[in-house]
Amino acid sequence: MGEFFDWGLTAQLLGYGFVQQMLVAGAVLGAVAGLLGPLVVTRKMAFAVHGTSELAFTGGAAALLVGVGVGYGALAGSVVAALLLGLLSRRDSDRDSVIGAILAFGLGLGVLFLYLYKGRSANKFGLLTGQIVSVGSTDLWLLIGASVVVLGVLAAIYRPLHFASVDAAVATARGVPVRTLSVVFAVLVGIATALSVQIVGALLVLSLMITPAAAAARVTASPVRATLLAVLFAELAVVGGILLSLAPGVPVSAFVTAISFLTYLLCRGFGTPQTRTV
Repeated sequence: MGEFFDWGLTAQLLGYGFVQQMLVAGAVLGAVAGLLGPLVVTRKMAFAVHGTSELAFTGGAAALLVGVGVGYGALAGSVVAALLLGLLSRRDSDRDSVIGAILAFGLGLGVLFLYLYKGRSANKFGLLTGQIVSVGSTDLWLLIGASVVVLGVLAAIYRPLHFASVDAAVATARGVPVRTLSVVFAVLVGIATALSVQIVGALLVLSLMITPAAAAARVTASPVRATLLAVLFAELAVVGGILLSLAPGVPVSAFVTAISFLTYLLCRGFGTPQTRTV
């Protein structure tokens, strides 16, 4: 185990610029995922996040095929997916079937794009499981810029959005534009999902977007404390996952998902009966 986790090598790698970029990208993404996660859990959108990640994968695969940045392709694919989910799911009863249809279509199209792509196989694998080492300075600025936009819009709509998330019927009666907020929030989640793909991959996005928030919901019923804990848990998972993955050279997603799930199990075990609802 000591050879697997070579802390001397880890300390040495921390001196490289690309590793520092990885940590900054991970920290920014952890903050975004932690802030959005509790609302995603409250609105029961876990399956929607998974569906959106498949379209982010499709967009990233298309970007590989045409030779543009994977981050831009993933972002475009996830926004398209979010808009489709928001516009087609006019009733809650339609949501799962719409997500299933979009997910299957996106995954099939993404597999076709990867088949047609003749470049390095590592790039294909990275879309599914994450490849944060490929996050360059351009991708980092894209991630930071997109995150600032997401957090700015979230801050502007948070109060009515939280009201609509807790009780949509009463919010509608009070004149809150529930439908519009749902579409806007779906787009925010889509952008965050696209940002997550390069770190944890399309298959494991839930480990950042859902698991930290679900863990936080096990230990507190307060929306504010749940959000703060979700951010803390997401940061622990992504930054801790990056640090643990450096020396052994194992994909970051393996450690991110392990830390997230362990955190969830601990919170589930120590949560109070009043908060054990997730």
